[in-house]
Amino acid sequence: MITQATIQQIMARADITDVVGSFVKLKKRGTNLLGLCPFHNEKTPSFTVSPAKEIYKCFGCGKSGNVVSFVMEHEKYSYPETLKWLAQRYQIEIEETQLNDDQRQALQVADSLFALNQFAQQFFTQQLTATEEGKAIGLSYFEERGFRNESIQKFQLGYSPEQRDAFTQAALQQQFNPELLQKAGLCNNRYDQLQDNYRSRVIFPIHNHSGKVLGFGARILTSTDKAPKYINTPENEIYSKSKILYGSYFARQAIDKTNECLLVEGYTDVISLHQAGIENVVASGGTALTIDQLRLIKKYTKNLTIVYDGDQAGIKAALRGLDLALEEGLEVKLVLIPDGDDPDSYVNKVGPAQFRTFVESNKKDVILFQLEVALQEAGGDAGQKAKVVNRIAESISRINKAEDFTKQQDYIKQCAALLKIEEAGLHNLVNKYIKDRISQQERRLPAAEAKVFEENAKQSQENEFDETTFTLLFKDELQEKEVARILLEFGSRNWDNGSSVADYIFDEIDESLIENEEVLRLFKVYQQEKKKGSFVNESQYFVHHSDQKLSAFAVSLLQFPHEESQRWKQEFNQATGYQSALFDKTYEEFIETLTPEKKEALLNYLQSEEDKTPEAIRSAVHYLKLKKIKRMLMDNQKDLETEKDPQEIKILLQTHEHLKKLERAMAESVGTVIIR
Repeated sequence: MITQATIQQIMARADITDVVGSFVKLKKRGTNLLGLCPFHNEKTPSFTVSPAKEIYKCFGCGKSGNVVSFVMEHEKYSYPETLKWLAQRYQIEIEETQLNDDQRQALQVADSLFALNQFAQQFFTQQLTATEEGKAIGLSYFEERGFRNESIQKFQLGYSPEQRDAFTQAALQQQFNPELLQKAGLCNNRYDQLQDNYRSRVIFPIHNHSGKVLGFGARILTSTDKAPKYINTPENEIYSKSKILYGSYFARQAIDKTNECLLVEGYTDVISLHQAGIENVVASGGTALTIDQLRLIKKYTKNLTIVYDGDQAGIKAALRGLDLALEEGLEVKLVLIPDGDDPDSYVNKVGPAQFRTFVESNKKDVILFQLEVALQEAGGDAGQKAKVVNRIAESISRINKAEDFTKQQDYIKQCAALLKIEEAGLHNLVNKYIKDRISQQERRLPAAEAKVFEENAKQSQENEFDETTFTLLFKDELQEKEVARILLEFGSRNWDNGSSVADYIFDEIDESLIENEEVLRLFKVYQQEKKKGSFVNESQYFVHHSDQKLSAFAVSLLQFPHEESQRWKQEFNQATGYQSALFDKTYEEFIETLTPEKKEALLNYLQSEEDKTPEAIRSAVHYLKLKKIKRMLMDNQKDLETEKDPQEIKILLQTHEHLKKLERAMAESVGTVIIR
């Protein structure tokens, strides 16, 4: 793990304007920066960056965060990968915590494999583009497939020469370990001699989501029954076929923007579609989709469109892994390319525009398509039709997330009509599969976990609140967040007799008053760090916190409360006759245009505005105390309604009167509570 000291150094050096500006064209607007959001398609800029607060927010799609969350969202990196990316950008040496021997060895092997694969990719690319053999055989093959030079460079395609040990010798000269060469699948040992594993084949490097080469796919160029068409890298410390989708590194941003992932079978399908400008595409390698591959897709989008050949083999391949996709909550569609073509040949035949049109107009619901195919195969056989009913019911039962309930019911209705059976019967069968799966899961769980599972299942029933209670709960949450915001923005500010705003808040508010888990977590961490005396800037500490949930919560509290009105600027300009250029100035530049008298008046006004902060702080704190009193009143009222003992009733009535007095007194002190 990366040490905390290194993380702090990265956060101190990382400039959100610099990082975001390398992906988004930003223009100054007041104290903030504005640009087109990289996370959704928009024509009017709504993506705002605050250099002062070191956060960003898009007012179009709602995404927000700090410099780390931006890189994670934009590049689809994990938290450690993002830190390493930032460290490399700002030339910060990474220190890691002490690892045990096994961890250290595994890390060393992984680093060595990455280094070897990078060398191999460069070797194969050089052989393809700079040798006569590579140009005559490898490059001519790619050109025959219609691949342009920019596509060959983008995907780092290569060629392995016919010479038995050309790569092996080159790698050994660079001091790479022979055992490592075999582990990477680049060489094999025959008759006690190392030989190239991919000779006389064109090379397709396979990248991870950060662009590093994990392994290779090598295609033979001659027809033979003895050798396989493709040879792929064997499983090792960095390469796991079930966790990889070819082209994901090049497709990730396009998938994010289009909110759709096209899935094809082969490497050439991906490259041809990218070349045609259709970049939201990845390949499964022709194997059944795995849970890890589906979760990789889900990182980018919930909308999966499978684009496979229209022959029987293509249909069967498209339907493999369907149940897993449904369980993951993906919206799965199917497009079958006309028989005799694949995505590669079809896009080259009809062109990009017609290909897009074909895909959009030929999307089929994958469950309904599966049903149609199964019914055709069953024909008039009653036994086969019964199997189809069971198979479809099981598939529908996989759609088991609460938010997908309506979708599940729609499928039951449509499939019952196609099967010509009663809807209620199919519904019962689907429920049976759901119950059976739950029972199986419970049997595999320890007793305690099974109980939790059961309780979670019961949460599908909605709780009913009376209007008063609902309003109180909702308002409480907003006010709790307001106190948390005050803590972040003003916590270290002087309050009274040498104490700070944070001291005042923690003295006045007991943790029992806080019900929002995020607020409570922030309070606890704040108190811990305050005791250590480690705060320099509390808002930045939480914005850049290593706990991404806590960081995201802090960003949400500190988002841009006030935005500059372009309409106001325009109208004010027209009304006053000020030069328009004045309104393009920053606050600091604007101040310098004022006379000393007007500058003083403005500063006095700003100071008077700022002086309202203590009032807002007291108001927010007092509200939470008022909330406690209201809850005590509600509990006391419940006791009054059920109590039978006259003496106890008398005590409860006295308690009620006392609490009402406190409530009135507290309400007067609260005054108007401002909730953002």
